[in-house]
Amino acid sequence: MSSMFSRQRGPASTICCRTTHRPLSGESKVPWNLGKLNHVAIAVPNLEKASAMYRDVLGAKVSNPMDLPEHGVTVVFIELGNTKLELLYPLGDKSPIQGFLKKQPDGGMHHICIEVDNIREAIKTVQEKQIRPLNPEPKIGAHGKPVTFLHPKDCGGVLIELEEA
Repeated sequence: MSSMFSRQRGPASTICCRTTHRPLSGESKVPWNLGKLNHVAIAVPNLEKASAMYRDVLGAKVSNPMDLPEHGVTVVFIELGNTKLELLYPLGDKSPIQGFLKKQPDGGMHHICIEVDNIREAIKTVQEKQIRPLNPEPKIGAHGKPVTFLHPKDCGGVLIELEEA
């Protein structure tokens, strides 16, 4: 029987579950490497209030706000042990975050960012696989590194940012 869980009878007729591992379907060979989760971005309607919650209530290390006019956002980074949160606040009338907050006034998860070791090869590969980058040419992101975003309709409803490590 090839199931994820198999039942075994143990001592005194107790029933326990044992997991069995299925082999992965294989890794796709691409000329670049997918790295770690860099950050999870959260759109917020009030940057000061959100920053204070992470700093004063949860005790996190919180960066100073940084304006990124080319992206239409002000960002604050929350340092976590193994990754970061990125708070996004609209900057200017044409900010993509303004549109997000119109639909979700309380804010919410906006995107995830995953590191890659070669952003140009990653863009080329995703385009070959019919995944649409929102910006086919990388832009410089908040960390001073090249980034691109992948269309959420092509990525299971998730906006994915790729950042060169």
